Formats: sequence, C-alpha cells, structure tokens
Amino acid sequence: MMEPIAIVSGVRTPFAKAFGKLADVSAVELGRIVVTEALQRCELTPDAVDEVIIGNVAGPADSANVARVIALKSGVPVDRIAHTVNRNCASGMESILQGCSILRSGRAKTIVAGGTESMSQIPLLYSRKATEAWMRVARAKTLTQRIAAFAAFRPKHFKPVAGVELGLTDPVSGLNMGETAEVLAHDFAITRAQQDEFALASHHKAAAAQEKCFLSGEIVEVPLSRGKPMDKDNCIRQGQTLEQLAKLKPIFKRDGSVTAGNSCPLTDGAAAVVLSAIKDLDRFSRPPLGYITAAAIAGCDPKRMGLGPVYATAKLLEETGMSLSDFELIEINEAFAAQVIGCDRAMQSKSFAEKELSRSTAIGQMNPDIVNIHGGAIALGHPVGTTGTRLILTMLRALRASGKRRGLATLCVGGGQGVAIALETELET
Repeated sequence: MMEPIAIVSGVRTPFAKAFGKLADVSAVELGRIVVTEALQRCELTPDAVDEVIIGNVAGPADSANVARVIALKSGVPVDRIAHTVNRNCASGMESILQGCSILRSGRAKTIVAGGTESMSQIPLLYSRKATEAWMRVARAKTLTQRIAAFAAFRPKHFKPVAGVELGLTDPVSGLNMGETAEVLAHDFAITRAQQDEFALASHHKAAAAQEKCFLSGEIVEVPLSRGKPMDKDNCIRQGQTLEQLAKLKPIFKRDGSVTAGNSCPLTDGAAAVVLSAIKDLDRFSRPPLGYITAAAIAGCDPKRMGLGPVYATAKLLEETGMSLSDFELIEINEAFAAQVIGCDRAMQSKSFAEKELSRSTAIGQMNPDIVNIHGGAIALGHPVGTTGTRLILTMLRALRASGKRRGLATLCVGGGQGVAIALETELET
C-alpha cells in the first residue's frame, strides 16, 4: 500500500455534447474554470499552489503545454511549474497519480491536478498531399508560379480529415475504439439487447442523480458567450426507452451491435482536484473528500483495450492483498456498454483469470447494485482527458453521500491499457 494522499476538494464543469453548448469554450478556459473553483472550494489562493498537472489528449495547437497556460490564467504565480500528461483516456487519472508521487517525494506541498478536453475543437486536418500543394503555393515567388501551384489542386486536396476520428483509431491494431467494442461483444457473446439495457440503466441512473441534484454538487457553471451559463450535463437523455435504443443502427460494423445509443458520446468538459499530503491537512478548515490509497496500471492487447480495467484491477488486488468484495462502490468508465459487460464477464471467468492474469481464481463479479450508481459515461459523456478525474471525484462524493468508505475507480485506455485506483473517505487509525 502506498502512502495515502488526500484529495482536499474537487469540481468539474458540466459535460456537454461535442459541437454543442461548450463548442466555443476552449480546453484552456474549461481548465481555468475548474482550477479556480477547486481552489476556492478549499479556501486556497492561487499563490498557495506549487504545481499544476493537467491531463489532455487532443493537445490544443495554440497551447502546447496546456497545463502551464491554465495555471497562469488561473493566477498561479509564474515561478510555479506546470506540465501536461497524456495517457489517452486515463489522462485525468495520470495527472492525479503523478501529483501523488510528487507530494510523496516532498517536491511540492499543494498540487492541482485534473483534466480538460474540448472535443469540439479538435481540428480538421489535411492529407500530406494537400499540405504539399499548399506549401507550393506559399513558396511561389512569382504570379506564374502561384497560378501553376493553384492549377495543380484537385478536389481530393480539399477533403479534410477529422482529427477526432484519427485520435479514436489505434494505429497498432488498426481498429477504432468502437470496433474494439465489437471485438468484445463477439468474444463474450454480448447481445445487442444486453448492451441497450445497460445503456438504458445508465441514463435512468444519471437522470435520477440529476433530478436529486447529486451531480450539481460537483459542477461549476460555465459562462457562455450567448445565453445563460451552462450548469448541468446535457448528454443525459431524460425518458430514454429501449424502443428508442433498438431503432439505432450499428455504426462500427455492418452486422454489429454497438450503436451511438450504447456508446459514450463525444464530449467537452474539465475537472480538477486539489491534492495534499496528510501531514499538511491542518491548514484546511474542512476534512478532505477522501484519500488515494493504492493504484495500478496495466497493459493489454490494443484490439481488446476495453478489458484494461480487468488487468489493472487484478494487479491492484495482487499488490494490496485486497479482494473485489472489499470495495463498497465501483466507478468504471462506460466507453461502451459492451466494454463494461465484457469486463464483468472477464472478472467472473476462472479460465480468463488463469490464462490472462496468472490467477487461480476469478477476480469476482462487479455487483450491479454498486457499479456507477449515478450513471456513467454513456449518459454523462466522456471528455477523454477529463474522465479519469471525474470518476475519482464522483466516487468520493458517492461514498460520502451513502455513508460508505472504500471505492474502486477504473477505466480502459485506448491503445490497450487500464488504470485502477483504490479510494477511501476515512483512513484506518
């Protein structure tokens, strides 16, 4: 077990469907909002921050080290340091884990960590041939050369490539993330009906959590250039039915079962937490949200990247001596319904444990009564650089709201990895 690190406070923006209400809000601005609010919620000023670490996947072209830009725009002094991390879907967890390591080393006393992603603002790209054509135009020195360069253009040169589509495709396996979900649906005999039922439950739980104002407790509103500020998630489909889900066509495989309805949507949003070593908690007037007590990161086949939580959880349990039943709540990212169902079936499989995990027994079942009790990414959305932070924040708040103590937050990672983190609201004395 590692030295626990306290999560003093945390907050996130509302999550919005990409190309919607937050489309004009940059990843920098989303990050600035949550960093500023996370500090205010624990009554710290920006000059108390030693380091800022932000997870981000898309990498804004105008903010290469987006964490540094966010830190400065949040008022953190220029002599404090900041860096950006990218572990694909786990970037929002990686930022926190790096913050924990830095605090344990004594390099810093206060760290703000989190994630930000504007999937709306991932740019359209041009092919290499198109880029070369435009370069010939730029290098033309005479009118004749410029006319010749323009004359060489063909319709194909004006067809853009969606950056988000490239980003969601694994270059090693050649599969996009939805296609990897189809692999799991096949390997674990997961039906379309089972996936739709899972998606429906996610929306119903998230809608209930929103109605009860549970989600609003972790959200800070985002001002918009037009209209009222955005203060709640807009991916949740109120009144979603199985009949509606059943009408949707597969989008990754002609005869497949993964649809837009049983997948997470492209999403914009940010989240941040304030981290502190336990010995420094006496400076805060309120107890922390909770503690990170253990973590594990594991790799797996990129074609079956959705099983990352199984490998990471197995590693976590082996390193800590814990069992799956020790966790009272579980937050697992819902990249796809097939992916979460596949993880559950793999965890229950003795043969999978023996073959893939070098275990003599299965990990165990993820009791549906304790998994994503307030809904997951299928309903809430998945801003890829942010979700890892959101899982931790939601988990600690859910534990406190239900009077429970120990939870597991885990997610799969594009490219074939998984991260699992053990969280507690109170430490054993």
